[in-house]
Amino acid sequence: MRARQFTAAAAALLLAGLLAGCSDDPAPAAVPAWDVSAADRAQVREGGTLRWAVDAVPTTLNVYQPAATPDSELIARAVLPSLFRFDEHARPSADPDYLLSAESTPAGQSPQVVTYRLNPKAVWSDGTRISVADFTAQRSALAGANPAYQAARPAGYDAIDSITQGADASEVKVTFKRPYGQWRALFGPLYPASATGSPEAFNQPLAGEFHTSGGPFLLADYDRTAGRAALVRNPKWWGDAPKAERIDFLATPAAARLDALDQGKLDIATLTDAVDRAGGAEPAAAQAAATTVPSASASASASGSASASAVPSSPAAASAASGTASASGTASAASAAAAPPDSAGVALAVASAQALKRAESLPGLSLHRAAAPALTELTLNSARAPLTDPAVRRALARAVDRRKVADAALTPLGLPATPLGNHLLAVGQDGYQDNSAVAGDAPATQLLDEAGWRTAGGSGTRSKDGKELSLTLLLPEGSATARRTAEALTADLAGAGIAVQAKAVPVASFVSGPLASGDFDLALFSWPATASPATDERAVYAKPQPGPDGAPRLGSNYARTGTAEIDLLFDRAAAELDPAAERSLLQQADARIWELGHSVPLYQRPDLVAVRTGVAGAGAYGFARPRYQDLGFLATT
Repeated sequence: MRARQFTAAAAALLLAGLLAGCSDDPAPAAVPAWDVSAADRAQVREGGTLRWAVDAVPTTLNVYQPAATPDSELIARAVLPSLFRFDEHARPSADPDYLLSAESTPAGQSPQVVTYRLNPKAVWSDGTRISVADFTAQRSALAGANPAYQAARPAGYDAIDSITQGADASEVKVTFKRPYGQWRALFGPLYPASATGSPEAFNQPLAGEFHTSGGPFLLADYDRTAGRAALVRNPKWWGDAPKAERIDFLATPAAARLDALDQGKLDIATLTDAVDRAGGAEPAAAQAAATTVPSASASASASGSASASAVPSSPAAASAASGTASASGTASAASAAAAPPDSAGVALAVASAQALKRAESLPGLSLHRAAAPALTELTLNSARAPLTDPAVRRALARAVDRRKVADAALTPLGLPATPLGNHLLAVGQDGYQDNSAVAGDAPATQLLDEAGWRTAGGSGTRSKDGKELSLTLLLPEGSATARRTAEALTADLAGAGIAVQAKAVPVASFVSGPLASGDFDLALFSWPATASPATDERAVYAKPQPGPDGAPRLGSNYARTGTAEIDLLFDRAAAELDPAAERSLLQQADARIWELGHSVPLYQRPDLVAVRTGVAGAGAYGFARPRYQDLGFLATT
């Protein structure tokens, strides 16, 4: 698994009515973990070409190179082995096309040895058996011991001590230096030794010249100029025969996808950005316009969770302005009463609502909706006053009504308003629980009063030592969902006496600019969720350590705070071979993160995917992945 790039003692399950920072309304239905046009293979006809939209034909199909993109992984997994499959809840199971069995020595037995029993039919498309040589070469490339390999350094390979052949050519034994509980995430995808056996081979972009396959399809055409990567059936494939004769991955920018679908040029297309960013870039003059200053009455009535009026009216404004609103895109009544949104927010909301209506009404297509494996959070910059005070950070977290924020973000897209209550696990993920109650039940107003931030005069904004409690909020430019979220957050915080000025930042400079420099108070963005949070999410919460120059080295921890206890809990979870014990340690880590006031988890980012009627096996996959040999067209179409 690639390293993340923008990348409590286990608490009991918490009742919705006790959640900190949530309204007392009944819990909404959970956002679907996946939504796929499933069909039995017997109902899918042989032949046909599937046309699948990608952002661009990637420069490489080596997912472990820094230049790799999500499109690299989408295409690579159709042509390469992955030893384990993950379902929509991120639960792993051995893929019988490649593994007859895989077993680790039990917890407490040292050293840890994982024995893989490979399917003896598994071969590369040149006839070479998939073998220990491929495992050994990939470990050498990714372990970090040889800096000549220009790798993105996915977690786990540095924990391997040795790889040897077992009883015969079908058995591979991997011995670890230290216990590694996430071993099922390794070697997925697995590359042939010819592509990873030396730095020279590994560092070359895998593109048009890469014709070795260990999957149901192989690369037939790779034309970045024409924007097409074509896969055809692998004649050496030993598993279930692919239903589709060919899959064409076609470079189609998000802004062009609705037209391409309408014109019959695509069969599968993710439309999340096409809907969310339908309004394009925001005018520079409007980027900082979304500012809410608390009123005296709002500050006086705040009680730790926002009132019904503290939700943005953008969805309702969008419906009125466009004259149309899809049944699934109408905001709840609570979302209709808030401070008036700025003109840029209205324009984004209108464009997004119109794009969603069009996506829902395109003939011959269905729109699939699910929660993406991405966690949207509000990050608090603990290195900048007044958020250097943990009490202020905890008060801010208490002031956020996560249920209403999720309502503002997700309801206009036709998804249930499911709030996120865990920093490390997604709502549909195996082991998820909402740990927000560990942050306490004291109202935000009480916490701020105790920290010395009090209201005075008629502004409604709290102050201390002559300085107002006023914060900046960064959000990605051009995103209607982020804008709705920012409006809801701004209204929530205004109710507690915190003034917020939202600032939209171009996506290209969001991380390298203000996040990296620390020029912000609050930041709104999403992190990828993975099946291995103990390793993949550690860098986001690890305590910054001083570098050679004495300045803290942040890694991915843009909140700039952490504790040795949290680091230790992550390390213990990563080394835990018992899945139940690992989850318990992750719950403890999440509880400590809540108590620290590092960030506020809000909701899972939505995933919208259009699929042509009659196409089987496609949609919004969540944590799962396509089973490419099952993709195709129903026999009745």
